[in-house]
Amino acid sequence: MKHFIADTLHLLLRHIRATLRLPIWIAVSLVQPVIWLTLFGQLFGRVADLPGFGGGSYIAFLTPGVVAMTALFGSAWSGIGIVEDINNGVMDRLLATPVHRGALIAARVLHAALTVAIQTVIVLALGIALGSGLPGGALGFVAVLLPAVLIAAGFSALSNGVALLTRREETLIAVINFFGMPLTFLSASFMSRDLMPGWMQVLSMGNPVNWAVVAAREAMLGRDWTSVWFNSALLAGFTLAACILATLAFRGYRRAG
Repeated sequence: MKHFIADTLHLLLRHIRATLRLPIWIAVSLVQPVIWLTLFGQLFGRVADLPGFGGGSYIAFLTPGVVAMTALFGSAWSGIGIVEDINNGVMDRLLATPVHRGALIAARVLHAALTVAIQTVIVLALGIALGSGLPGGALGFVAVLLPAVLIAAGFSALSNGVALLTRREETLIAVINFFGMPLTFLSASFMSRDLMPGWMQVLSMGNPVNWAVVAAREAMLGRDWTSVWFNSALLAGFTLAACILATLAFRGYRRAG
């Protein structure tokens, strides 16, 4: 276990340094959720006046949705790094060392989760500045991080698993684009679940993005803490399943290699 933890931390530092060497990606990853929050908040602001929406500020409603979107799209590209390591021969060199095999995936998942945690803090701060408020208080602020980190870890693991199976950036990008937006719109990110068509309400019940949105929204508003923990537990199960799939994909890659 000590070997696994030490190797994971060393590899995590490697990924952090690689990110810091590309400041343009840091800027893009921070600017994009800011644009979502400001533009969507202005464009759909009157949606809160619809009967059945529940009233309140649309910015307060939207902010947790942007948190979930940021976590989804930020972590879904994690597998690109795996493909680059494979193509550049880095993965083969790592496998020739005594590094713990599980650390190769765990470090990337932790890197995605850490990045999303920082982005979440920024998005929440911007939402508060735009007038969302924070009825859930300091506990709600911290609790929003839980579903964001869990969904980031889950989709990062899935992304790495797909990358190991396909070993092609084009295929990974196609998969992300195919599933990314549908998962977002099949959640309560932009619209109250009560106003969604019936078939979308049914599909949203099994959507991890919707679990993250609901958990983050209830935590931020400080309303239904049971829902926060229940949806976070669902996300934990999703993340565990995704990590298992990524591990199996990694074993398949090693056997094929």
